Amino acid sequence: MSKTILDEQAIRRALTRIAHEIIERNKGISDCILVGIKTRGVYIARRLAERIEEIEGEKVSTGEVDITLYRDDLTHKTKDKQPELKGTNISNLVTDKKVILIDDVLYTGRTVRAALDAIMDLGRPSQIQLAVLIDRGHRELPIRPDFIGKNVPTSKNEVVEAKLIEVDGEEEVIITQKTSL
Repeated sequence: MSKTILDEQAIRRALTRIAHEIIERNKGISDCILVGIKTRGVYIARRLAERIEEIEGEKVSTGEVDITLYRDDLTHKTKDKQPELKGTNISNLVTDKKVILIDDVLYTGRTVRAALDAIMDLGRPSQIQLAVLIDRGHRELPIRPDFIGKNVPTSKNEVVEAKLIEVDGEEEVIITQKTSL
């Protein structure tokens, strides 16, 4: 059984609000780079870049970061297999830029920690900010988002899943119960 917590319209509104907040907080978008965490964060970053361009009339740089090799659970997840790398693609240098990391769902903070490590390997940004579509709580690391589409209090036996048209063929955020094996 699943419950929709954001539909297509609500996702669009949340991203528009985040775009405005990014512009306001950074007093424009000069020296900003939107970096999506693979996979869904990349598509959210692209959508935010489009909204920001509509609002500001100016393009904002985007990039994507693959955190696979930076995960602290890599040995548990891959067992005897080689990890599948999806590649980091940031065409602009991050040094002295404001990097806005973007992800779909923030949970324990471990994905963001891995993304921070990956970004820092590319240079020394002047600042790193975090934008998430959903913040569901239950942090295991001291990480707090700067921009949030929606706070969704959850229990640990629930799963929050963002589905995007580019990846999943549908557009919604749902919450379901974990299935026990």
